Amino acid sequence: MPNVDPNNPNRFLFSTSSRSEFQFGYSRAIRHGNVVRLAGTAGIGPDGQVVSDDVIDQMRAAIQTMREALADLDCEMGDVIMTRIYVKNTSDIDSVAVIHGEAFRDIRPATTIVKVGEFIDPKILVEIEAEAVYGGADKKK
Repeated sequence: MPNVDPNNPNRFLFSTSSRSEFQFGYSRAIRHGNVVRLAGTAGIGPDGQVVSDDVIDQMRAAIQTMREALADLDCEMGDVIMTRIYVKNTSDIDSVAVIHGEAFRDIRPATTIVKVGEFIDPKILVEIEAEAVYGGADKKK
């Protein structure tokens, strides 16, 4: 069951309880009405550390966190309509695209990929964020 925002009963929040979520005052994901937004998510493990120095491992871990956030907000990957991927190295785009394709090939959300200079944690090589529609975008009956 999603966590109800104590300030607004129409908003539902998902948190990984990371230090940065508390420090910066944000949620990993939020559902308000039928709008679902997932913040930029890196491959961070339960210990708060980057899972690996490999971009593929980081992307897989970030997508797993995305799945967990969506599920907690009563959504699924098929509800995603937009993803944005941020990579540190352009040489990693092909590897990241393969992992994104594994997760979204049949869903085919609109997607943007951007090369960034540096993440807050220099060990991070990739982040992904997403937008989804609660209840599915035009689900067929």
